[in-house]
Amino acid sequence: MIVKYKNQNIEVEQNATGSDIAKQVLGNDERKVVAVKKNGQIQDLFLPISDSCDIEFVMLDSDEGRHILRHSAAHVMAHAIKTIYPTAKLTIGPATDDGFFYDIDFKSQIGESDLEKIENEMKSIIKANFRIERKEISRKEALELAEEEDETYKIDIIKQIPAGEKITIYKQGEWFDICRGPHLRSTGMIKAVKLTKIAGAYLHGDQKNKMLTRIYGVAFPSKAEMDEYFVRLEEAKKRDHRKIGKEQDLFFFDESAPGMAYWLPKGFVMLNSLIEYWREIHKNAGYQEFSGPQLNSSSLWKTSGHWDHYKDDMFVLIDADGKEQALKPMNCPNSIKVFDSKMRSYKDLPLRFSDVDVIHRNEKSGQLNGLFRVRMFRQDDSHNYVTKDQIGSEIKSILEIADKLYKVFDLPYVLTLSTRPKDFMGELADWNRAEAELRSVLDDLCGKGNYRVNEGDGAFYGPKIDIKMKDCIGREWQMGTVQLDFQLPQRFGVTYIDKDGAKKTPIMIHRAIFGSFERFIGIITEHFAGAFPLWLSPVQAIVIPVSEKFEAYANLVNDKLKLQGIRTEIDLRSEKMGYKIREAQLQKIPYMVIVGEKEEQSGTVSVRKRGNIEEKDVNLDELILRMKNLIDSKSLDIK
Repeated sequence: MIVKYKNQNIEVEQNATGSDIAKQVLGNDERKVVAVKKNGQIQDLFLPISDSCDIEFVMLDSDEGRHILRHSAAHVMAHAIKTIYPTAKLTIGPATDDGFFYDIDFKSQIGESDLEKIENEMKSIIKANFRIERKEISRKEALELAEEEDETYKIDIIKQIPAGEKITIYKQGEWFDICRGPHLRSTGMIKAVKLTKIAGAYLHGDQKNKMLTRIYGVAFPSKAEMDEYFVRLEEAKKRDHRKIGKEQDLFFFDESAPGMAYWLPKGFVMLNSLIEYWREIHKNAGYQEFSGPQLNSSSLWKTSGHWDHYKDDMFVLIDADGKEQALKPMNCPNSIKVFDSKMRSYKDLPLRFSDVDVIHRNEKSGQLNGLFRVRMFRQDDSHNYVTKDQIGSEIKSILEIADKLYKVFDLPYVLTLSTRPKDFMGELADWNRAEAELRSVLDDLCGKGNYRVNEGDGAFYGPKIDIKMKDCIGREWQMGTVQLDFQLPQRFGVTYIDKDGAKKTPIMIHRAIFGSFERFIGIITEHFAGAFPLWLSPVQAIVIPVSEKFEAYANLVNDKLKLQGIRTEIDLRSEKMGYKIREAQLQKIPYMVIVGEKEEQSGTVSVRKRGNIEEKDVNLDELILRMKNLIDSKSLDIK
């Protein structure tokens, strides 16, 4: 039998397992393999490969490999809990972006003090190096096993599995769990594990259901990686954007409006500076900005499909006439209304409608997280209308804008293709065409196969390219998205007049680059630890006289800076010089402009830049010119 690995044909035995092929191809490196991809579909190493196919190996140190490791660690934790608390009932235990959790119904309450005991039992299971085995079973067998173990939640899960879908169990030692997999080959491949916290979680995330106990943990292929993770975690705490936002008077949250930020004057300056730069870039790229209603009739959302797919996440209201309305959770239906407000021609396309209107999403209170997860925000949105022939060039143009914007902040990123989900809307042929277009663009930009593929994670109306970036301490963030949509224009019946005079339906590209301005500011606040680039800093310079005698000259300097468009403050408080400097340092203001007798006499200033770089006898006009050049160029430097 022939399999293809990295464009090479390799002869293997019929029904060889993924592990067998890995040994043949990789030699000793086979020990680092945790799963195999057969024609892009991930599966356990010990499953046989019965026909010719394309093969990829999932390595332990890859993102997918770490996900499998964490999922297996969740099983180890459930195994340990059932060993210590036999009457506990299990629900679900997925891997997360940086760890894993399991939701459990305990007979008696447990607390933080119990985590060490569970963790020690996990380490015993890992040390035992149990082989992890997969077995397909019938629905009847699955129900009998769950009933025998009195796992009532597992019985419910089994009953919800669609008829005809395979049911598998994974066993380690005498313990097993109903699971799709894949998993590690043995528990011993988990080299480092730590339980981190305990919390409450409603069954299925529904507040009407029973409150369960959720235990979180992290797992790594080595102790060194785990130690590095906790160092990053401590660094992240120091950089917490909520803490910095309060210290620098940027924004705050109040219980009167959960998940909705109060932007203070300094923070609002920064928000507007970011929006103004975004507008400048998009205006130069041929985008037209519009504004639409905040509240729309339910009929609009029913036509778009959001009512069926997204209603639980919308703020639904009843108007004075008793009709249902909803605060908009996204801008696409309003954009379609703008497109449809007049007859369009093929000569108008690509037509790019951008907007930064406030949108609302009814996120659960337990999911709110500073500026990262909010109920009210401004999306850096655009909906671009194109012909089928323009899809590739338009998406490339969008990604070029994204590249330019991310480089301004020195943010490295990767592109991910997200494909058709189970609840997709529309015709399969359109989806296949859309996915092929996106793959072609990514192949051109990244090289064939040099990008991630997230199977089944597309929007319900079309596949997408997600942009994920890493900050300076190694954390990955979901940022922008480019979504190809054949469905909404059809549902709304929008058309343009083509060259032959016939009406055609445009293709719609949904795209956001920052994701939302609020979330992006939260991310860069932590990325820069509050030491923002000069052009974005709410206060770019603070003028400090060494004593009251030089206040007049300080005011003169301050006025001159302001006149040139530099955002300044002046500190005329009756405090010691050292105290004022420390205060400015805590605020991470890029420039401290200090004036005293010598400066007044010579008509100069002394400058202390962020990072304690000092300059004496600086000509003020030269300083202003230097600062304006740095601001205009969007430089990260303040020198």
